[in-house]
Amino acid sequence: MKARVKTFTAVAVSLLSACSTQPAQRQDTAAIQSAAKPALPQEKPAENYEASTNPPLTTTKDGKTLNLVRIMDGGICKNELQGASGSFLVYADPQDLERIKREKPKEIFKDFETKIQKLASEALEKAIDQTNLAVDPFSLGDDVAQEKLAAQLTKNFSSAASGPVAAFDQETTLTIDVTPFPPSLLFYQKGCDANRFEP
Repeated sequence: MKARVKTFTAVAVSLLSACSTQPAQRQDTAAIQSAAKPALPQEKPAENYEASTNPPLTTTKDGKTLNLVRIMDGGICKNELQGASGSFLVYADPQDLERIKREKPKEIFKDFETKIQKLASEALEKAIDQTNLAVDPFSLGDDVAQEKLAAQLTKNFSSAASGPVAAFDQETTLTIDVTPFPPSLLFYQKGCDANRFEP
């Protein structure tokens, strides 16, 4: 069985270590690509990615408004043919960030970042395992197939990440949420190059 390569590269939008209470602004896509991985593969032209809507700057969890604090790029090959990659959004409670900044040494945020990358990477691996990446012969077109795969992967990722995120929240007292950004997701069905995901 071939070894799988997975990686999550954090792309600075507003670093957790900066403890920003303002929602993060979306970075230029070209900067994200060059900082995190090689250029997007030909299966989805860059102009489609550029035309995608920007990620939401806030989300709600347990009645709290969380701000977008980081965008991570990650990918994994399920096997030699199939895999997926894309951007994953990290949201955090700004009040928690400010409280932790006052109470703890600033180095604690580096530990948080490492834990978030690890849980996101493991959730992505589980989500890919549970997602049927085979080409759908009954699809009404590439866009429809892409949307179905993105919805399936997002659902599987959320399910796989829910337990680890809850454990992180309890351990760190920092409320976060991690979710795929569907317009950024790329699916490989005819060849997945694991080298693409190496840091």
